[in-house]
Amino acid sequence: MAQTIAVLDFGSQYTQVIARRIRECQVYSKIYHYSTPAETLRAEGVIGIVLSGGPNSVFSRRAPIPDPGIYELGVPVLGICYGIQLFGFQLGGRVSKSTHREFGHGNLRVMHPGRLFAGLPKKLRVWNSHGDRLIRLPPGFKPIGVTENSEYAAIEDQKRNFYGIQFHPEVFHTERGIDIYRNFIFGVCGARRNWTMRSFIDRAIAAIRIRVGKSRVILGLSGGVDSSVAAALIHRAIGKQLTCVFVDNGLLRQGEREQVETLYKKHFRIDVRVVDASALFLRRLRGVSEPEAKRRIIGQTFIKVFEDSLKHIGHAEFLGQGTLYPDVIESVAIGDNPAALIKTHHNVGGLPARMKLKLLEPLRELFKDEVRLVGAKLGLPREVVWRQPFPGPGLGVRVLGEISRDRLEILRGADTILQEEMMASGWYWKVWQSFCVFLPVKSVGVVGDERNYAWVIGIRVVESIDAMTADWTRLPPDLLQRISSRITNEVRGVSRVVYDVSSKPPATIEWE
Repeated sequence: MAQTIAVLDFGSQYTQVIARRIRECQVYSKIYHYSTPAETLRAEGVIGIVLSGGPNSVFSRRAPIPDPGIYELGVPVLGICYGIQLFGFQLGGRVSKSTHREFGHGNLRVMHPGRLFAGLPKKLRVWNSHGDRLIRLPPGFKPIGVTENSEYAAIEDQKRNFYGIQFHPEVFHTERGIDIYRNFIFGVCGARRNWTMRSFIDRAIAAIRIRVGKSRVILGLSGGVDSSVAAALIHRAIGKQLTCVFVDNGLLRQGEREQVETLYKKHFRIDVRVVDASALFLRRLRGVSEPEAKRRIIGQTFIKVFEDSLKHIGHAEFLGQGTLYPDVIESVAIGDNPAALIKTHHNVGGLPARMKLKLLEPLRELFKDEVRLVGAKLGLPREVVWRQPFPGPGLGVRVLGEISRDRLEILRGADTILQEEMMASGWYWKVWQSFCVFLPVKSVGVVGDERNYAWVIGIRVVESIDAMTADWTRLPPDLLQRISSRITNEVRGVSRVVYDVSSKPPATIEWE
């Protein structure tokens, strides 16, 4: 069994990012509910603990507080943001409400490198997101780093191997953040590198065989990375017991149905059934403009189509899905989990409460880059493994506002041009995601000598590793000009093209 670094989840939207950063170091990380008893962590052989950040204040009546026994386990603890405030709250320090919320870039000055900042510069740009701050250290701690607004931005108790930082090293906005994690994982916890995608594949195949037995699995194949890798992994485990259903929901990109039929039947030799349900989806979406409502309708309709497909392919007990970690974290609602709801993923929040099929989600513990590595090791072709992400609800969440066939056709035309130019320039393989968005606003343009009052297309191109954080891509101006010129000249009904320069956070990658 791989050594485990436990990440206690206090509701931070970055909790899975923390887990991913640890896995990047080839060390297994597991996310636990914040209230997990210390004895459970001891029994599972945890060698280190990370306290995630979170949206709550330690002064809140319902503040999530961990079992104080975690501080008696004798393993290193790293408190991040809300975690450092827990040190003050639980170990005898003092926390105070800040006069103003500190959000965004800050400058950290390292006073004592110790083991946490070993080998790092004395000054680092870091990413802050907090409202409270530590104003008196708990016994045994000393300050090792300061920022403009906090004299205790980084603290340590060297004897107990407790470290606290007020900023978020897991996001790419923080310089050398991964090195801070490496120092904690290897320099403090003494972990070994033994978490690989090959070991994941072996465990996943064994788990699928045990759970499925001799039952049949039906899987919704979209042609994207997630469903393709899920299909390949499940097929490797149970072979002909898997049947894939490709649903033409009317929300696909241009030529997508034909590409999927050709690729999966010939290359993968998987039993793929194509169902044309475009009329059903568009009828149910008529007049709907609210994003969450769209996702729910699309998710529920997918399930209905899958269940109806059983009448033609025979009985199945399991529904396979390519659900990933980001799908799950962005679908967690306020309640027992303290995370705030961002948006519902169709694989998670859109499922009916009573469903006839059991879920089989072999990838739900992985981030996108891990899934790509799994796909490569399973022998999937490059054009599948490194295909850019495409949302489960398809163009339904890229046509802002009400969906219609005309708007979908305009968006398909614009997106086809964008992808052609990204491929031709080589930029397609350099970025995380590039796509067009139909904006339900009209703008005046000029075509020839005539006034053209038509729709606006937004272009979104971002760089990322795991979709939890992202930055907008600085495409060459001549490429942007070529894309814009082609869209406005070749796609009837478009008068203007705009480029999205928002990062995540605060924006999300998709517009809806």
